[in-house]
Amino acid sequence: MSELPSALRTRAAGPDDLDAVLAFWKTSAEGTSISDDRGGVERLVARDPGALILAERDGELVGTVIAGFDGWRCHLYRLAVHPEHRRRGIATALLAAAEERFVTLGGRRADAMVLQRNETAHHAWAAAGYAAEERWRRWVKPLTG
Repeated sequence: MSELPSALRTRAAGPDDLDAVLAFWKTSAEGTSISDDRGGVERLVARDPGALILAERDGELVGTVIAGFDGWRCHLYRLAVHPEHRRRGIATALLAAAEERFVTLGGRRADAMVLQRNETAHHAWAAAGYAAEERWRRWVKPLTG
C-alpha cells in the first residue's frame, strides 16, 4: 500500500508568518522586488489581511500567492512554490483560493505579474487558464531611492 500524501492547507498569512514568507521567497520565488522586506509585507497584511495566501503541508510553508483586490481589479503576485514541491498541485490550490477570494469580493477578472524570462511560469499560468495580454505593457516608476 502506498502512503497517501498529507493534506495541503491554504490560509491567509498573519503577522507571525512574515519572516518565514520573506525567507521562503529567497529560495522559491523568481526575481526580487523593492517591496520584499519586512515593512512592505507588514503593510500588505495590515491593509488587506486576506491578500497574502500561504500553502502549507505538514506545517511547512510550500507556496504563496498575493491576491490583491483594489475594489476594481484583481491582481496576482508572488505565486511561488518551493522547488522540491513543484508539480504537486500547490500552485493550482493557491490560484483556486485566490480566485475564490476575488469572486467573493466582487472581482470579475484577474491579472498576474509574470516575469518575461520565466518560461516555467508561463507554462504554469497558461495551464491555469491565463493568457499573456500583448496589448498592454506595465510601466513602472520607483517611488523611493
